[in-house]
Amino acid sequence: MTAEESLRVLVRNVEYLMDRQAILDVINRHARGCDRHDADLIDSTYWPDGADEHGSSTNAGSEYGTWANEVHAATSSAHLHHVTTHTCEIAGDTAHAESYVLVILLAPNEKSVQVMTGRYIDRLERRDGTWRISVRRSTVEASFAADASILQNPFFVQQGYIRGTRERNDLSYFRPLSIDTPPPRRWR
Repeated sequence: MTAEESLRVLVRNVEYLMDRQAILDVINRHARGCDRHDADLIDSTYWPDGADEHGSSTNAGSEYGTWANEVHAATSSAHLHHVTTHTCEIAGDTAHAESYVLVILLAPNEKSVQVMTGRYIDRLERRDGTWRISVRRSTVEASFAADASILQNPFFVQQGYIRGTRERNDLSYFRPLSIDTPPPRRWR
């Protein structure tokens, strides 16, 4: 292989890896937006003509963030979306991704949690050099409930762990993060 051919292969491989990372960043940014109730962040992951299907609810991409925030607020006091196994096939400016997800929802009374497992099946498109979701279809594969009473245990409460918030005052938004930045909430 000539130096010129090697360079072409290297460029192609780097472009592929950059696309894969950009696609995974979109999927992770979506999860973060859900957990922080940041509708603008969620909306930034969809194309304006995108669509999201969660059960019998199908929303335009630009409306999904508001819908998700309302559903999450009505059913939990906190939640975390964990994206795990992720596969992706890229063909030009279109990608198809499958991402496994664990969603943990702390009940409003904070005494139990609901764990849902499923997958995000996505078609993403690159437009003007930017990847975003065009279609998301969500599955639910299993779900179970668990006891969360440890969160009220005096020993746990005395530890003073920081609690996340569903707002922009969550520590993850602070720049630069400092050990002296007061947390908005702690477990009490």
